[in-house]
Amino acid sequence: MSKLKGKVALVTGGSRGIGAAIARRLAHEGANVALTYNRSADKANAVVGEIEQAGRKGLSIAADNSEASAIKAAVQKTVAEFGQLDILINNAGIFVAKPIGELTLADFEQTIDVNVRAVFVASQAAASYMGEGGRIISIGSNLAEHVPTSGLSLYSLSKSALIGFTKGLARDLGPRGITVNIVHPGSTDTDMNPASGEYSDGQRSLMAIPSYGKPDDIAGFVTWLASEESRFITGAGLTIDGGTNA
Repeated sequence: MSKLKGKVALVTGGSRGIGAAIARRLAHEGANVALTYNRSADKANAVVGEIEQAGRKGLSIAADNSEASAIKAAVQKTVAEFGQLDILINNAGIFVAKPIGELTLADFEQTIDVNVRAVFVASQAAASYMGEGGRIISIGSNLAEHVPTSGLSLYSLSKSALIGFTKGLARDLGPRGITVNIVHPGSTDTDMNPASGEYSDGQRSLMAIPSYGKPDDIAGFVTWLASEESRFITGAGLTIDGGTNA
């Protein structure tokens, strides 16, 4: 369990759900891990406790992903604490689902600020500290590639924007030996979209494997992408959704 020994990672939105699972898995593979949170300080500190129980160093940082200055400060604080930054996981995001006629300009601005601008800001800041072997991995959504129902136009817009950004950034950073990829999860059992929720049966009906994913499923894949084994993959969108988009 040492694929990432000596590495330092920053996971945005790492206090719960997929982000927390990623933070824990990176630590179990040897990385020291910083994570940001917005409101869940207790949960963030609990994840840091698990990181430290795994024998690694952990750090929780309060940062609202809608504030560009807070994102930059989180990157800087990670480097100040650990002396380097090798892996950035852009995980924090929000989900707004409404028919187009009900969406407001405030909905649009908040979604773009958190789901798109923050990824740009964090990636730009992190890249300035990364050397060869650096990894930038964004968490997108299978809804960036296929939209099976109404009310998802704004969310799908925000996640599909990250596809183009990932491809362009991979070109920018490839000569420095830094890879950039985006992972597109499908329905995953978290508090935001529980497997026992109101809409879960409809989501399962779309899958080739009619079962929700677990946060650890996503975390394992992301951790592999963060390792040396993925060195020849960059600019890619990689879908892990039980075959929903098949």
